[in-house]
Amino acid sequence: MIGGGIAGSALAAALAGDGYDVLLLERQTVYRDKVRGEVINCWGVVELLALGLEKQLLDAGGTYIDRFVGFDEITDPATAWANALHLDEMLPGVRGVLDVGHPEACEALATAAAEAGATVVRGIGDVTVTGGPRPSVRYEYNDVEYEVPCRLVVGADGRTSTVRRQLGVSLTQTPPNSLGGGMLVEDLHDWPANVTSIGTEKDLLYFVFPRAGAKARLYLLHDVAQKGRFSGPTRQADFLKAFQLDCIPNSEMFAAVTPSESCAFYPMNDAWTDGPAVPGAVLIGDAAGWTDPVVGQGLSIALRDARLVWEALRSSTTWSPGIFKPYVDEREERMRRLRISGSVRTAMNMTFTPEGAARRKAYAKAWPTDPALAGSRLATFKGAYGVSAESFHPDTIQRLLSLG
Repeated sequence: MIGGGIAGSALAAALAGDGYDVLLLERQTVYRDKVRGEVINCWGVVELLALGLEKQLLDAGGTYIDRFVGFDEITDPATAWANALHLDEMLPGVRGVLDVGHPEACEALATAAAEAGATVVRGIGDVTVTGGPRPSVRYEYNDVEYEVPCRLVVGADGRTSTVRRQLGVSLTQTPPNSLGGGMLVEDLHDWPANVTSIGTEKDLLYFVFPRAGAKARLYLLHDVAQKGRFSGPTRQADFLKAFQLDCIPNSEMFAAVTPSESCAFYPMNDAWTDGPAVPGAVLIGDAAGWTDPVVGQGLSIALRDARLVWEALRSSTTWSPGIFKPYVDEREERMRRLRISGSVRTAMNMTFTPEGAARRKAYAKAWPTDPALAGSRLATFKGAYGVSAESFHPDTIQRLLSLG
């Protein structure tokens, strides 16, 4: 297993728990706080429960959020509160979305893998992967090179995957759809701990993902033409000033928080591979491709990947590439639908014009009584297969984008 992030560590824990001999290799000795996804949406919680790893993330500081309130320039706060989505009612047995720090989650899952019996090696250097009928991995650790033969190599080493490149799996990326950045803050005492929020005001799309202990990860997204808007030595102050939005009640609270040093912006785009399974190896998580983070699906995707590959390996004693066909086919359609959800959110929430605001207002009125129009939105909570396939049909998307 190359990569000890969410996908790799979760799969390592599940396989080791079944008695498989698992070697988990990770470059970082300490998981660092970066601007990474920290929300496991409702459908991702289903995967977490299936993998038997919920307790580990709750013990790592994970918090269930049971309300979504869409504060936005098109509506008043009282109406936004009245129209709050009950996230604890989205899927049976799921208490809402689970917000958890990314470094803490990785640490907890890597520890779970070790406790289940996996050999976890942190701080490795260069890795060379060989697929085919006799897979093997060479890696450096403490200036010594090791070579390990194995039945299967799992590439879970992120967007810039070395495993993917060495296996010759191509990656297709779209141009940036927007630029998005985040910052962890503390001392956010006035924000309701059970409420997440997304909305648009002027030329910004914001996200608030609260965590335990009056912490929250705040995100701002803007047009790619504004590259560098939040940069330089005043970026934290500029970021928090921009967060004092008129549409959020008591937004002055963001002026009093304690910001972290990590405040960075990245291009928000989609990417996919031409097939994440090859002889002797399989890719999971971002190594296999990702959806635009504007819909916050990364951790849920990683957990679904881990669960499906785990089930594929348990289903057969002969680990031929064919056992991964259900995973490959399911992932292709899942990611296609989620890419559509991302494009809808970008078009709906990041068209910073009067026409865009009118369309958003019309959609807010239409979707609660139109399941087809609601699907691309609710898929972010319920999953790509938790809503009608009609929601992703081009005619439905055209109808949605023609509102207003």
